[in-house]
Formats: sequence, C-alpha cells, structure tokens
Amino acid sequence: MSSLVVQELEQDQKSHLGLTLLVGRKGLKKRITHPQVQKMGLAMTGFTRFINPERLQIIGNTEAAYFRTLVPEIQDKVIRQICDLDLSCLVVTHNLEIPEILLRGAGEKGIPLFRTSLSSTDFIDRVTKLLEEKLALTQSLHGVLMDVFGVGVLILGKSGIGKSECALDLILRGHRLVADDMVSIQKRSPGVLVGSGFEVIQHHMEVRGLGIINIRSLFGLEAIREQKKVELVLELVEWDTQQEYDRLGFEEEKYAVLGIELPMLRIPVTPARNLTTIIEVAARNHLLKVMGYDSALEFEKKLLRRMEEKGENKPEVVGEVE
Repeated sequence: MSSLVVQELEQDQKSHLGLTLLVGRKGLKKRITHPQVQKMGLAMTGFTRFINPERLQIIGNTEAAYFRTLVPEIQDKVIRQICDLDLSCLVVTHNLEIPEILLRGAGEKGIPLFRTSLSSTDFIDRVTKLLEEKLALTQSLHGVLMDVFGVGVLILGKSGIGKSECALDLILRGHRLVADDMVSIQKRSPGVLVGSGFEVIQHHMEVRGLGIINIRSLFGLEAIREQKKVELVLELVEWDTQQEYDRLGFEEEKYAVLGIELPMLRIPVTPARNLTTIIEVAARNHLLKVMGYDSALEFEKKLLRRMEEKGENKPEVVGEVE
C-alpha cells in the first residue's frame, strides 16, 4: 500500500499548505495511507469508532466551537480518547487557538499537530490534490512518453528498435518529450493515467552513438513536459513477413496499465518506413476518434452503401438462355 510520511507535508513547497508544527515532532515519521482527509466532527463528542488513524485529521471552526461548549471534565475525556488513537497527523485550520489540553495530549503521544491560516475548505482542496498524487498507484514501464498534438503517446518496443530516435525526430518537429527510457505512470482517478519521468533522468535521452543528451538544454522548455495524461499506446515491432498486420484499422487492441485499458497500435518497423510521420498520423486519428469520427468505420459504411447500390442496379435474370 502506498503511503506518505507526515514529514513530507511539512517540507512540501508546491501545495502552499502553510503548515506550522506546534508539537509532536517525534511523530513526523508516521505514515498517511489514505488520500481522503477526515474531519473530527463526531470525534469531538467522544464518538471515535470510525476515526481512521492513518488518515489526515482536521479540526476547523465547527469542531473548535463545539469543543469550547464542553465542560472541562468532558474536554479532558474527549482529548484522551482522541490521543489514544495514535493519529498519524492532526491539522487545525483558520489559525485557531488550540486548547492547552490538546497541545499537551498530542505532545505526550507523539502526534504531529499542525496549524494553518487556510480555511478548512481551501486546505482540504490543496492537501487532497497532494495526497492523491503521492498515494496514487504507480507502475514503471520501459518506453518513451511524448506529447504529440496534445495526445499522450506511450511508445513501447524492445531495446534498440528505435524508440528514442523516433522521439528525437518528433521533438525536432515541435512535439514534446515527457520521459525517455523509463516512464512512471500513476493512476490518478478512475480511467485516468498520468505519466512522468524519474527525477534522475528527467529531460534526458539516450541516443546510441551520441550518448546521453539533455533535451531541455538543447531545445528549450518548449520541447519538454513534466507530465502528461497517457491516451494512446504504440508498440514498435520488427517487420515479420510471416505476420499479418491490420491494414484497414478494424482491429482494436488494448494495453492494460494499472487495470485501465488503453487503445494500442502495433507499428511494424522497416528501414523504408517513416515512423515519425506514422506516429503523428496515429495521434491525429486518435483525436478524430475522440471527437466521434472513425475513419475505418466510415470507410466500411461507404463501401457497404456502394455494394448495396450496385446490387439494386443489377438487372434481374428472367430466364436461362439455352
């Protein structure tokens, strides 16, 4: 199961969470395993049965206001029940004043207690995006991911077949590199896969005969993308004269990644074929299909209509000629 160390929340700069750690530093190595946060509404009444300790817990205006209505004895009981859950992380929003009893209890139990000036709604929106990204299911694939006409094209094939050379030619034509050699793919939401490169090799490409080149340095920022939704898979295969390849486009193959099926095309490779042009056309054709136009199906309909017309115009045979 994917997890996030609480310390990563404190160190994150991109999400602008505005967190300030008040107590519980020794618990920063605890892990959050769920992308959805949990508000401690009923927990403030003493009902903690459905509190998941491995989810990020939030106390906002409503929870704090209710807590202040409780008599000291009940407050003490509620805080002890909450802290006994060994929560992974607790965040107080709106820069609210935190009761001393909660500070003391969280500190004793090693529960990281943060405060932020953000509203509960704003904080939940920002932290959920971060958690979904960090906790998403991930798979690594050997291939190249390109942005071709806005389509995320994943190019697969055995080592040495020419994936990086195709990608380099596509870059020269104005398309953008996302990842070369190893592609990290995350399942962000049902039906959505997002690919990116690994930090160490990001923006770099290996070209046999040239070695490692930096695409960002050579071609500028317009030649790269940090991440891209994966929409189409192209597998480069060596041409086999004994193999029958789809010539009309009626065969629909799928490639499964993290339980999601993506449309896939097998592209036979020969020295005479311009693979870059074929990949560009494949991307354009995919865009047409997304918009509801399928060239192969339209051709089939047109062909069937023509055959029907010829059949209707064919003269009837009345009798046999002896």
